Amino acid sequence: MAGCDREYVPADLVLAARRAGVTDDRVLAAMAATPRAAFVPPEYAARAYADRPLPIGHGQVTTQPSLSALMIAGLGLSGGEQVLEIGTGYGYQTALLSRLAAHVVSIEIRPDFAAEARLRLRAQGIRNVLVVTGDGTQGYPARAPYDAILVSAAFPQVPPPLASQLQAGGRLVQPVGPGGHEDVMLFERRPAGLKQLRFLVSANFVRLHGRFGFPDTED
Repeated sequence: MAGCDREYVPADLVLAARRAGVTDDRVLAAMAATPRAAFVPPEYAARAYADRPLPIGHGQVTTQPSLSALMIAGLGLSGGEQVLEIGTGYGYQTALLSRLAAHVVSIEIRPDFAAEARLRLRAQGIRNVLVVTGDGTQGYPARAPYDAILVSAAFPQVPPPLASQLQAGGRLVQPVGPGGHEDVMLFERRPAGLKQLRFLVSANFVRLHGRFGFPDTED
C-alpha cells in the first residue's frame, strides 16, 4: 500500500497478523484494543497502523506488529502468567503483553527508551508492567521464576540466566542468530533444561547486547 493516501486503522494490524498466521483470538483482540500510535515517535503516528517497523532512535526500529503478534502467540498465554520481556523499546509489544498476562517485567538497555516506555504505558492506564533499565541478558531474578519470556533481539544461544529464570513448563521465544537474519524459535523449560520446540518465522533483528550476549560496542 506504499504510495497511497488511505488512512490506516488498528484493524489493519489485526488483518496483517492473521495473514502472518496468528490465530490466537486473545492476541488479535489485544492488537485491536492497543493504539500503536501511542507507542511511536509523534512524527510517525500517521504510519502507526501500517504493518512495518518504524524508527525510534539510536538506529533502532520497532518490531513489525505482525511479527510481535506471532512471537507473543507462541508463548500461549492464558491470562494468569508472569512474563519477562527483553527489549522494551517504546512499549507497544509490552502493552500487548500487559493485556494477555497478569504481570510483565520488561528490561530495556537504553535509559531514554525505558523512560519513554514508562510514560507511554502510564498514559494508557497500564499498571501491571514494571519497566527496568538494565542488561536483559541477565534477566530480572528479583521477580523470577517467569511463566514466559520474550526476547526481542538476536543471539545464537539463549542466555543462561534467562533459561534459569524460566518456570518449569514455561515457554521462551527468541530470535536465534547473529543479528540481521534470524530464525525465531520457541523453547520450553523441561526438567533436563531448555528444549527447542519449533521454528516460528524468519526475521531480521538487532543484536542482543549484554554480559551473556554480544559485547556492547554500539552507540
